[in-house]
Amino acid sequence: MSTAYVVVTVLGAVLAGFSAASLLLGAEWSVKPLADYGVPRAWWTWLGVAKAAGAAGLLAGLLVPVIGVLAAAGLVLYFLGAAATVARARWFSHLPFPLIYGAPAAASLVLWF
Repeated sequence: MSTAYVVVTVLGAVLAGFSAASLLLGAEWSVKPLADYGVPRAWWTWLGVAKAAGAAGLLAGLLVPVIGVLAAAGLVLYFLGAAATVARARWFSHLPFPLIYGAPAAASLVLWF
């Protein structure tokens, strides 16, 4: 396990965990865009839980690699879906945000293989 892999994986976990916490705690700068994009309020808790599970999975993957790979793949898919939602809502100025959050998970996958 390389140092780069560990650093990128921990960074991905921190970013996903931060994103999950801000959503689950209802931070205005996190939930207002979701409403603007048309994401149903009933989904918000589940979306936050999915991000939190991904963050925990990345960290667990440092001990059990298959869990980390699955968590990283899940987070990549999650944030690609988020980017698609932003694009569908035509908020192109917000498009970099889900990509920035998903990049460490993608890099973690690349470094693992």
